Amino acid sequence: MVSKLRRWAREGLVLLALLAAIMAIVDWWRAPQLPPAFDSTPLQTLDRQSVTPGALSAERPLLLYFWASWCGVCRFTTPTVAQLKAEGENVMTIALRSGNEQEMARWLAGKGIAMPVVNDADGAISRAWQIGVTPTLVVLDKGRVVSTTSGWTSYWGMKLRLWWAGR
Repeated sequence: MVSKLRRWAREGLVLLALLAAIMAIVDWWRAPQLPPAFDSTPLQTLDRQSVTPGALSAERPLLLYFWASWCGVCRFTTPTVAQLKAEGENVMTIALRSGNEQEMARWLAGKGIAMPVVNDADGAISRAWQIGVTPTLVVLDKGRVVSTTSGWTSYWGMKLRLWWAGR
């Protein structure tokens, strides 16, 4: 019985290592590219604040979250990103082709979500970043891309990425 458990444990570890390798390769392949001068390009949030990713990431890492109101996976990650923001993490979000500003504000209020949102109604920002999948999370530190991932990511996965970028 003990040898059977050891074999299962060994096979489980091999499977986890393979999954981690596959996820790393997919993230590398899908990694968005920082557009030229994007770190200094002013963006306007729904609450009319002008922000630049470079300034936001100058002192501590910034989680830049590309999402959409119509994205099925985003239904699970968006509340987590809002929770990180509520806890004081440095977060900026970009909503892709999710309607006009009034529709976005109404959608966020209906879900009870409070976080800074830049509305990318026409998809220009996502095209500049070469975003092909939502959700996509990018960690910027001092205007540089430190980490990227796409698809579902857990609360602790996001926290760990921010911690790792800031060490």
